[in-house]
Amino acid sequence: MSESAVTTAMLVDFDKADPTDRSLLGGKGAGLAHMISMGLDVPPGFTVTTHACREFMRTGEIPEGLWNDVDDAVTRLEGKLGRAFGGGPAPLLVSVRSGAVHSMPGMMDTVLNLGLNSTLVKVVADWAGDERFAYSAYRRFIQMYSNVVLGLEMAPFERALARAKSDAGAGDDTELSTSDLRRLVAEYEGIVRGQGAKLPEDPTEQLRAAITAVFRSWENDRAVVYRRRHGIPDDLGTAANVQMMVFGDLGPTSGTGVCFTRDPSTGERTPYGDYLPQAQGEDVVAGIRDTLTLDDLSSRHPDLHTELLETMTRLEQSTRDMADIEFTIERNKLWILQTRAGKRTAAAAVRIAIDMVDEGLISTEDAVLRVDPAQLEQLERPRLQSRVDVDPVTTGIGASPGAAQGRVTFDPGRAVTMAADGTDVILVSPETTPDDIHGMYAARGILTSRGGKTSHAAVVARGEGKPAVTGASGLLVDEEAATGHIGDLTIHEGDEITIDGTTGSVYLGLLPLIEPRPTPELERLLNWADEIRQIGVRANADTGADAAKARAAGAEGIGLARTEHMFMGERLGIVQRLILADSDRDRSAALRELSTQQIGDFEGLLEAMDGLPVVVRLLDPPLHEFLPDRFELEAEIQQKVLKNKPVADLQHMASRVKEYEEDNPMLGLRGVRLGLVVSELYEMQTKAAVTAVIRRLDAGGDPHLELMIPLVSTVEELRRMRDMIRRVIADSGRDLHIPVGTMIELPRAALTAGEIAGVAEFFSFGTNDLTQMTYGLSRDDAGRFLGMYLKEGILTSDPFETIDVAGVGRLIQLAAKEGREANPALQLGVCGEHGGDPATIAFCRDVGLDYVSCSTPRIHVARLAAAQAEIRRIRQSE
Repeated sequence: MSESAVTTAMLVDFDKADPTDRSLLGGKGAGLAHMISMGLDVPPGFTVTTHACREFMRTGEIPEGLWNDVDDAVTRLEGKLGRAFGGGPAPLLVSVRSGAVHSMPGMMDTVLNLGLNSTLVKVVADWAGDERFAYSAYRRFIQMYSNVVLGLEMAPFERALARAKSDAGAGDDTELSTSDLRRLVAEYEGIVRGQGAKLPEDPTEQLRAAITAVFRSWENDRAVVYRRRHGIPDDLGTAANVQMMVFGDLGPTSGTGVCFTRDPSTGERTPYGDYLPQAQGEDVVAGIRDTLTLDDLSSRHPDLHTELLETMTRLEQSTRDMADIEFTIERNKLWILQTRAGKRTAAAAVRIAIDMVDEGLISTEDAVLRVDPAQLEQLERPRLQSRVDVDPVTTGIGASPGAAQGRVTFDPGRAVTMAADGTDVILVSPETTPDDIHGMYAARGILTSRGGKTSHAAVVARGEGKPAVTGASGLLVDEEAATGHIGDLTIHEGDEITIDGTTGSVYLGLLPLIEPRPTPELERLLNWADEIRQIGVRANADTGADAAKARAAGAEGIGLARTEHMFMGERLGIVQRLILADSDRDRSAALRELSTQQIGDFEGLLEAMDGLPVVVRLLDPPLHEFLPDRFELEAEIQQKVLKNKPVADLQHMASRVKEYEEDNPMLGLRGVRLGLVVSELYEMQTKAAVTAVIRRLDAGGDPHLELMIPLVSTVEELRRMRDMIRRVIADSGRDLHIPVGTMIELPRAALTAGEIAGVAEFFSFGTNDLTQMTYGLSRDDAGRFLGMYLKEGILTSDPFETIDVAGVGRLIQLAAKEGREANPALQLGVCGEHGGDPATIAFCRDVGLDYVSCSTPRIHVARLAAAQAEIRRIRQSE
């Protein structure tokens, strides 16, 4: 098949597909094709491709000819198997599963047991020799099809199932008898009719509707939320995989499970997974039954356990990655249903990458690419002490490591609301479903009473780096009453708990947590990254202590020290006296106080970063942040007037504050403008910085101070500041070189960068303000509508998280180009929080910037992302 034919194919049989064409087949389809090429026992089927889905999304109609292709594929499948779709004596039932290019576990829809109807259920019973199995499969089909395809609510079906189990005294649905299931099927059919819907009897109609529903599920709310969270483009679409059903619930010699070739929590090279006898795969991932271990599988089916382990090894060797595998045992035969690269915690990702290099499976470059940089922030999260003085109230499975504490909620929507109010939340549930994804993202940690190591809650939590405890069977959750019961103990919404996702322990109250420590594996990975990357990584830090932490994390200097942060707290009153002073004497007194403290600030930074550059930005606050609130002053005046107390001083202060009030403080007297209007302020800061440099030199240090002037819009502003700084240096009597540069954060500065570069020795792009100024919106206020913009596709990403390449990025590219043309020695960096975003780092490397600067917790992220950008640049050029 030609390349053009492959990329536009609507349907491909598993055994005819190219496993490398992931963009067409989706991850699941590519995995199935790969396993068949290896000769594994995979239930046959075909993939309706992402191209078909994209055409459906574009036109709103199923592409012309697709249903004929599907019919032909079903005929081919019948011929291979000697079975009949919609007939007998050997009936063919199929599953219809989504399969996007990027793994999105549980976010889109699946239909199992498709092909059943009220007549064929008897044929299936005869074929299987098990009437109970046939009605169980039909019950499952009705419930899943009604929800996924017909759009009916699950709750009535769940209530009917719960009543049936209660009436039969059954602990779970495996204990329901044939007659119980017949009655339940009849009740299900009544639920469908009662909601004005109809179950199609024609299997072909069922199949077409299920494929359409899978395509539509690409746009469901949970899938959209997941894509936003993980930066997956909206236009990729999903494939739909139609596969012969094999049955893990076909008697005592059948079962199903999910396994990983390594531990996805720790990365340890040991098989990891769950097994359920007499179950279908959805029972495992949904967490509705407590699972067994792979060791239990070994005791029940020793030969099949050995075969599974051999398959796991083969898959890992062939894919050179940790594999996530779904398997089914049907009457003592092992089938492999799907495989994909397994979701893993950050710690596991690092360890697996390192171990696979040591095992000769991958190169160091591949190891660097194998770890998601954004995951590394997880390693900065706290954990419980190894010994805790209180006993847990219950224990489950440690499904995702780390510790989390917060207030309990039993409702995902409440989790979002509480988190938005600044509350740390632990989401507690019997089990989670994909519809809970918004609450899971908002929560600090997740606790479920059911489910195993591979349940939905466990997989999502590991992917997000959130601590999770699953299968805490001692916990009974009453969602309607919003309570949890552990023996005689009742947990209410709002109660504080701590969970340990490493041990599976759950504690009442907030236990003390300890900070994590870097692992040797992480150090090795980052050292490899440092050898590869070509762009520097600096830190945003405002104190000596912060600078020391940043250096320990691998920062190569400070790209931004914000002096306004040094003036808050106890010093705020001094700054207010300085700004509001009525006389030179009062102003000078305030300046002397601030100068002494600033010298100490700068000394601390220079000492912590001895031998490395330290860029200090002179004062840049919106002025209102330093002034008292006039309305509060006036309220205080009124209270004193009522009590006949003197108010003259307060009235004078209120009057002076009013003089400085601005309609738009973000565009007012701040940055260089403040330095020019209140010139003593910047001069004081410069003298303090020069004094700090001299003291460090006299102490035998190696200080590398650079002074940055903020909010420059004209070259003349910067020239005057540079001349002032040079005068201060000259007056010191020491031969010092302190580079002077500016923050490019205004569009005019970017557009006139060639002029400004004639005066500046470095540019640092302040991407936070540059984004605000370019878009004409406030970062603080954008939250009111930005979510809607992203949901509606008006914006494809948050411009305050990832650089807007087309707008803000173009300004940066222009300023970098024209700045370097005017001054070839010009140093270029980024110091906004964009400096820790992997996509932005790749952009910065592409446009020739020298360094990025970010907060300390993101330094590891930036080091790794910079190396990945370099590897991709090199490989794309080869």
